[in-house]
Amino acid sequence: MARGKLITIEGLDGAGKTTLALALLDALRSRDVDARLLREPGGVRAAELIRGLVKDPELQIAARTEALLYAAARAQLVDEALVPLLEDGVCVLLDRFVDSSLAYQGAGRELGIEPVREINEFATGGLTPDLTLLLEVEPAISRGRARGRETPPDRLELESDPFFARIARAYRELATAHPDRIRTIDASQTPERVLAEAWAAVEDLV
Repeated sequence: MARGKLITIEGLDGAGKTTLALALLDALRSRDVDARLLREPGGVRAAELIRGLVKDPELQIAARTEALLYAAARAQLVDEALVPLLEDGVCVLLDRFVDSSLAYQGAGRELGIEPVREINEFATGGLTPDLTLLLEVEPAISRGRARGRETPPDRLELESDPFFARIARAYRELATAHPDRIRTIDASQTPERVLAEAWAAVEDLV
């Protein structure tokens, strides 16, 4: 059996990752592709419990602790879900992966890209996506979208404008450094146009 494909979706909060992920999942399944959608942090019970910690606005969590918690959730997801699914030939859509930690903790929290990369290399056992779709949008737009949600903001969404500016810059630098893996999509477009560009990037892979 051929190994499945791991397709990750990245971008700022409010960029439209979840909307794209659900639409892309439908597009894959309508073409008889065995596909699953998972999210980070989360996807399996232990990782979902960690998600509650890192998202809780009532908690004070140090930057290094935050980075390690994300890595721990990721390690559990890789071992419990991602590797078995990929070995079974499933195409996995994943809402966030290592690039999020590089951008949010490495750049946003100013821990440094390389230290965060190292702990995630250990956490994932070296698992890398076959393709990453980066939804690029100006921080002001993404923050406006996030504030329009019915749910209250989580701990990271309450951060400052400079925090999100650093993240956006880090994502652009990652896309420049990994052009073979990362496809950048203008997320200010309509959801239909975003899906069309995403499908064009995914179609040959699956």
